[in-house]
Amino acid sequence: MTADIIDGKAFAARLRENITGQVAILKDKHNITPGLAVVIVGEDPASQIYVRNKNKSTLEAGMNSFEHVLPENTSEKDLLALVDKLNNDPAVNGILVQLPLPKHINESAVIDAISPAKDVDGFHVINSGLLATGGDAIVPCTPLGCLLMLQDRLGDMSGLDAVVVGRSNIVGKPMAQLLLNESCTVTIAHSRTKNLPEVVGRADIVVAAVGRPEIIKGDWIKPGATVIDVGINRVPKEDGKSRIVGDVEFAAAAERAGAITPVPGGVGPMTIACLLKNTVTAACRQAGIEEPEV
Repeated sequence: MTADIIDGKAFAARLRENITGQVAILKDKHNITPGLAVVIVGEDPASQIYVRNKNKSTLEAGMNSFEHVLPENTSEKDLLALVDKLNNDPAVNGILVQLPLPKHINESAVIDAISPAKDVDGFHVINSGLLATGGDAIVPCTPLGCLLMLQDRLGDMSGLDAVVVGRSNIVGKPMAQLLLNESCTVTIAHSRTKNLPEVVGRADIVVAAVGRPEIIKGDWIKPGATVIDVGINRVPKEDGKSRIVGDVEFAAAAERAGAITPVPGGVGPMTIACLLKNTVTAACRQAGIEEPEV
């Protein structure tokens, strides 16, 4: 068996096209232009590239983009003041503070300061609680992207055995909750799980988000399973350069799985697309209207 490759780049392009249509309807019928504010503190090169991509994607979808680039030595007090200002700005529907923050700033305090209604990263404790209790949460972007791809591939997931490898607040825990909401039987595993090959081997759905290169071996995968690889790991090559691999041993897993996401080109492109989706969702909820259908 050779797995179908789940093309996250193509899926994200279709999602962005749909979002662009929603934004056009919101402008035309409701005079609403969703606005996303992105805040970055410091000069981390990877974060700067990511923020530029977010800004570009936001504008391409027809939204307003508000970018705030702050110096590395910005105080926590000043950052919290900016967040408060954005919370009270009606033109801003979504707020994202790029992580990681400099060590002198308490990340939890900053996340908690963002209005839950504008928390398009879905990290606020209120959104986490709503997700856990089946409420109308804003869902973290990466797990949401994984769910959309799984729904597209599998349709009804009721009763399927799902294993999430990874227990972070950003991916692992919300992913498990989303799968529970789909009526899957869910196991959360991690790097210290005993008999991890056996746990993974019984799963119809494997979501790998542990952050260790190729920790999940191909021969662990149940034949026909759907594998979503969230990991992005840079590993050295013999020529001194590096390459990007996921948390799953891709080539071997593709010989057993029914479908699998590649790295790169799988989950990654979905994250920014889902950020735009969350911004539209937030704008509609703040206006008290339904999300438009395209």
